Amino acid sequence: MPDAPRHIVSSYEQELNQLRALMARMGGLVENQTALAIQAIIDHNAESAQAAMEQDPEVDALEREVESRAIKLLALRAPMAQDLREIVSALKVTSDLERIGDYAANVAKRSLRLGPTGNDISLGGLRSMGRLVQEGLRLAIDALGQNDAEKALDVWRSDKAVDEIYTAMFRELVTYMMEDPRNIGACTHLLFIAKNLERIGDHATNIAERVHYSVTGAMLPASRPRGSASPETPTP
Repeated sequence: MPDAPRHIVSSYEQELNQLRALMARMGGLVENQTALAIQAIIDHNAESAQAAMEQDPEVDALEREVESRAIKLLALRAPMAQDLREIVSALKVTSDLERIGDYAANVAKRSLRLGPTGNDISLGGLRSMGRLVQEGLRLAIDALGQNDAEKALDVWRSDKAVDEIYTAMFRELVTYMMEDPRNIGACTHLLFIAKNLERIGDHATNIAERVHYSVTGAMLPASRPRGSASPETPTP
């Protein structure tokens, strides 16, 4: 992991550090929001769902603050090389983090509508998917905070496993609906929840790609490692 560059103008270094601190705060908040949303589904925990939704405005406010500071740095400091890549990446990463927060809030809302599922509907796939998505997001945020290109590459490679679980879940839930129409309501909510989790995984991978580019200056291949072709579930 390369050391952060040092600058002759101390105020410039302070401004960069302030930007990094805001990014770390936003990443930690989104990571916690996602964990709460997943807990809300698995444990039928309404308090966790409410807490996840209540954090969304703070995430949005942090996105605006990061954007403002990044634009100011670009305009006044004329950054070059890795500094330029880091600041431009920050603008894109905050957008990914904000979308992750939105998806986590959607998962939390769906968990409140879902209620208890029938005994024949297994949440095992959702539990596994939630663990994988949380781990990928944690590693992506760690890579961001540590400027760790290798850790970012690990996240990029792990997206395939999330895709494969989502595809298996989609098929399983459709089967439940075909076997008993009474399952349609619960399974529809679970399909949307699974799709939101899959999208969180995609945005975590986006973050990893941007960290890798910021640190190395090299773009990862446009074609990511993918699982079997996943069916499309519209995301509200």
